[in-house]
Amino acid sequence: MTAPRDRTRANRRLAVKLGVITVAMFAFGYALAPMYDLMCQAFGLNGKTGRIAQQTVPAPVDNTRTVTVEFTGLATSGLPWEFRPLVKKIEVHPGETMGVKYLARNLAQEEITGQAIPSVSPGVSATHFKKIECFCFTQQTLKPGEAREMPVQFVVDAGLDKDVHTITLSYSFFNTNKLSAKKYGGAALGQVEDTAKHHAHPTTASGG
Repeated sequence: MTAPRDRTRANRRLAVKLGVITVAMFAFGYALAPMYDLMCQAFGLNGKTGRIAQQTVPAPVDNTRTVTVEFTGLATSGLPWEFRPLVKKIEVHPGETMGVKYLARNLAQEEITGQAIPSVSPGVSATHFKKIECFCFTQQTLKPGEAREMPVQFVVDAGLDKDVHTITLSYSFFNTNKLSAKKYGGAALGQVEDTAKHHAHPTTASGG
């Protein structure tokens, strides 16, 4: 009689353990998205560095100081697009919300999807350059010959080092499709990221 009771107790313990594991896995999966966003903000992955939501309360504007923001952009070799800023540079006051536009035109005879990756220099200014709206947040699809003006809205916060007088915002636009990028003589975004990771963490061959 004890054997069936022992099996019953063992089955109950197993069911409780499985339930705990299931709840833990669900909680971990639920936490992945905010964890990913925090990592992106910390390390500048996928263009999320300095991204903020639209502010409901405007930040104080420092009218005593002016910073020059320059804009550059290029379409990489695997993306047959024209891509350039419509404004080369502007003068801004820290805390002031500003906006500019880039122009993208698909020069190919087929629909192509691209993704823009931003970078900010000098590096010390990256965390103080806050993007409110940016085409780089999502993939962009253009039909053959289609042209589109793409907005960027940003704020340079007042915490920027006072020795920094010029900031450059640069975009590199990549094809998101591996076969399409290869067709036009380049690499897709995922391939470029994989190559960068490989060079950052090279494999060491063991000697025999």
